[in-house]
Formats: sequence, C-alpha cells, structure tokens
Amino acid sequence: MNHFERVTPTPAQEQAALAWLSLLHDQPSSADQATFSHWLQADPAHAEAYARAQVLWELSEGPARTLADEDALALHSYLNAMDKSRRRTVGRWSGALAMAACLLLMVSLGTGWQPSRWIDDLGADFVSAPGEIRTVTLADQSQVTLDADSAIAVDFSRGERHVQLRRGAGFFSVTHTGEPFVVDAEKGQARVLGTQFEVRLQPHGAQVTVLSGRVGVLADQDAEQQILTAGQQVAYGEGSAQMLHAVDSEAQLAWRQGWLNYYKSTLADVVRDLGRYYPGRIVILNSELAARRVSGSFPSRNPQAVLSSLQGVLGFEQHQVLGHLIILR
Repeated sequence: MNHFERVTPTPAQEQAALAWLSLLHDQPSSADQATFSHWLQADPAHAEAYARAQVLWELSEGPARTLADEDALALHSYLNAMDKSRRRTVGRWSGALAMAACLLLMVSLGTGWQPSRWIDDLGADFVSAPGEIRTVTLADQSQVTLDADSAIAVDFSRGERHVQLRRGAGFFSVTHTGEPFVVDAEKGQARVLGTQFEVRLQPHGAQVTVLSGRVGVLADQDAEQQILTAGQQVAYGEGSAQMLHAVDSEAQLAWRQGWLNYYKSTLADVVRDLGRYYPGRIVILNSELAARRVSGSFPSRNPQAVLSSLQGVLGFEQHQVLGHLIILR
C-alpha cells in the first residue's frame, strides 16, 4: 500500500477511536497510554479513525455538550417516571467528556439511546417509529395518522374523547358521536365534534392546521378559544396563541403522501422535520446556517438525499459519523 494512501475506518474502529479520545482527555494511566499506542500502531485505519475523531471533537464539543445534558436530564426523568428509586444527577461532565459520551451513547446505541422517546412512549397507546407513517383506528372509529416518530395516548371516558399528543404530529379524522373530541398538546388543546385536522408539537408549544370542519383551540385552560375553519392554522405556546392565518392545508399536510413542503422556512426547521425520518441524529453546528431560509418540496423517505440536495444549494459541509450521526456546518 502506498504510504500516503488513505484508508477508510470501519464504524467499529471509529467508535473505538472516540472511546480512546474520551479516555485520553480524562487523565489516563501510563498503562492506558501504552495500550493506546499499541492500538494506534496496529492498523493504519486506527490512525485515520483517531484523526477523524479529533476533528469531530473540535467541531462538536459545544453542541454535543448540550445534547448530552438534554439526554441526561431526559434519562433521569424517565427513571423517575418509572417510579424507580430516586437518583441524584451525576456531576456535570467536562466539555470534552460530554462530547465523547454524547457521541458514543448516541451513535453506538443508535436509536436505542433516545431517553426523550422513552419518556413519551412510557404512557403512549400508539407509536410510530422514525421514518414510519402509521394510521390507527380508535374505539369510536375515528382515525389518526401519525407522522414519523410520533406518539399518542388515548382516554375515552367521562363523556369526552381525549387524545394526548406526546411526540411528533397526528392528523385526525374525527367521527361524529355527539361526544367532544379533544386533542391535548403541551398545555393547550384542540376541541372538535367532527372534522379533519392536524396537531403538531413544536419546540415550545404546538400548531393546529384544519383541513375541513371547525376546531376550537385553547392555548391553555384559561385562554380564550379561537375557532379555526378549513385552510386555517394557529400556533400556541407558553399560555398564549398567535393570530390564526390562512394556509394551503393540503400542502402543509402532504407528509401523509410522503412529501415535505416549505416556503421560506429555516434550515433548522427542515432539519428538525427530517430528523423524524432519520434513524439517528442530525446536528447543525453553525447558527447562521441554521437560520438560512429554504423553499421547496422534498421526499421524506430519504433524508440524506434531501440534505445532499440542500447542500448543493446552501453550500454547507456534511459529515456522517458511524452511520447514525450527521453533522452540518
């Protein structure tokens, strides 16, 4: 092999390199250093994997620390929700260790390391996996189409039909029975008798889009109700609602047919949607890049192809690590 020929590490070798990087930033013993030296020299791919890990470390330390903290908090909430013995939160990791821990757990365990999903799914009755669009029929014959990576809990009792949106989004085709049908999302709710509409969770609230019929939306229990009709949308959060406005509801709800449509949306919003269809994590490192605007119609079934298309237009760099983590910068 040519001395300057580059080799491509396997995912296992990349994972091992990240593990070594974490260890070496945490006061390794002389024995650890000797073992690392032997590992590094054992295969040219090891050196390449370690070099990539160092670059990734420098690029990702800040965002990864945030992700690690979020996942740690979510995990503790999950454990508490299962009524296990209360545990004290482990002391904060150093910035370097947070990066390695986040990547190792997030990537090596793949979709298994998703504490926030575990919490959402703990009390859910119906769940869709990343990339899966699922339609379920409820006891009253109403139908719910779950967007990818979504979860709902159902409670038909006390003269009302309640559905709690725990994650993602759901499109509801409600059967008229005479009993109110209520979708609870965050601290607000959408209340109907018979209609077709979507409720979608957002970072700090929820959004309601009506395809047909009438929907009453409350930002919280004490808020004034807004009545939406076909082709209208409203978002709410933290106890208050925005002004309702007209939208192309068919275009907004095209995800049911496998399409994601955007008009002057931020790349951060697009990436957040694509993340529901990707079996891993997508992270944007550059805040200016995250705020750039995107318009277009994209197939949801292939998030990586969408990112490659956007890369050609926006000119960002795209790095894939261990097959489960995509980094944009």
